[in-house]
Amino acid sequence: QVQLVESGGGSVQAGGSLRLSCAASGYTYSNYCMGWFRQAPGKEREGVAAIDSDDTTSYADSVKGRFTISQDNAKNTLYLQMNSLKPEDTAMYYCAADGLGRAHCPPLAPSYGSTWWFQYWGQGTQVTVSS
Repeated sequence: QVQLVESGGGSVQAGGSLRLSCAASGYTYSNYCMGWFRQAPGKEREGVAAIDSDDTTSYADSVKGRFTISQDNAKNTLYLQMNSLKPEDTAMYYCAADGLGRAHCPPLAPSYGSTWWFQYWGQGTQVTVSS
């Protein structure tokens, strides 16, 4: 079965950087979308960044220019490089993968509510940014 395991979270000061990793096993779709979501206490889960099988990327407006999503297909690993972190980036970060073989990603605008697009989810890794 598909398993997604996140790592790389931690505590940093504002302006710092972290790189999250998501190791995927059993995920063998040739067409796919994978993404990173985050959820802060008391808030809805929101899309942060996504990448499809053609390496097309998309980002939430709140992280554009600061976060970079990438993938290493040889290692079956998804990454999220987070720079210039802000206290408002504090959240549990989740890796997600589409399980229907779609070759594109959904919009990440909060109004679209893209969590339903993804069938597979990791357990999450906590990111805490202090001011």
